[in-house]
Amino acid sequence: MSEPLGRTTVLVLSVDEAHLLEHSLPAAAAQPGAEVVVIDNASSDTTRTVAQAHGARVLGLRERVSYAAAINAGIVATDGDAVLLLNADCVLDADFLAAARPRLSQRGVGSVAPRLVRSAGMHAGDRLDRIDAAGMVVDRRRKNTLVGHDEPATGYLQASEAFGGDGACVLYRREVLAACAVGGEVFDEDLELWASDVDLAWRARLLGWRCMYEPRAVAWHMRFYSPTTRDGLPAAHRRLQFRNRLLMMVKNDSWADVRGDLHRIAFYEVLALGHVLLRERHLLRAYWAAARALPAARRRRAVVQAKRTRAVRPPFGLRAPR
Repeated sequence: MSEPLGRTTVLVLSVDEAHLLEHSLPAAAAQPGAEVVVIDNASSDTTRTVAQAHGARVLGLRERVSYAAAINAGIVATDGDAVLLLNADCVLDADFLAAARPRLSQRGVGSVAPRLVRSAGMHAGDRLDRIDAAGMVVDRRRKNTLVGHDEPATGYLQASEAFGGDGACVLYRREVLAACAVGGEVFDEDLELWASDVDLAWRARLLGWRCMYEPRAVAWHMRFYSPTTRDGLPAAHRRLQFRNRLLMMVKNDSWADVRGDLHRIAFYEVLALGHVLLRERHLLRAYWAAARALPAARRRRAVVQAKRTRAVRPPFGLRAPR
């Protein structure tokens, strides 16, 4: 068994999202043994007032920064033994932490992926009978996706190991976050937003930490972006997603990991390039953006690969069973 945990810090980021905090903070504050901290990312709305009204501590950032940089600031400014990363548009069930925290006491478990259920809004009547995410998976092509997204909520009721947890709501041991840090950054600030949670889960795997999917830990999520809404995402965000997948591979993969999957990766890259040329030519700029970010990614790679547990190969394709 791992060492017993004390207080849990719940980190909630707000970027002018006071209207969402009105619904998500009461449920977070009601979790036993939790300290709620709202990271106010230079909001111009009533984020601070709403957070304080619900008993949350406010970490105010003077200038707006990326998602990764804001969460890093929150991690540095808190000291709970466990850290729940929670989006402002995600509402926890009453016994969420009671179900999730015991998993972190199991040997080698560094994070817990909850059962996220879709919601069309922030009210109880907006909740849908569809899965939002039962953890996430990185397949053998190195393509990441949400497990079970938009499938019936009657599935994914079995606790199991997962590749990692989606950043909208995932519980980590603080020692895992500290071990994964590169140059003081837990989340890679070069990635800014998209796939930064996947990158962190991948690094934790390289260090020998496992993730458990716990279906009794339930939260309701009004997701801004998902595989079903990708077409509505601004082009700049799609380019960032495309670029970041390439950078994750540069940072985290090794020849030993890639060797058996090289044909799958190569085939997928050819298909991806064909899609770019035929359907989304603006994504060609993502290749150039990845090339410019390559030197920094390689420096991070040197740190990541030096720290990794050599006997561990990330479980590509691992996902919670239906």
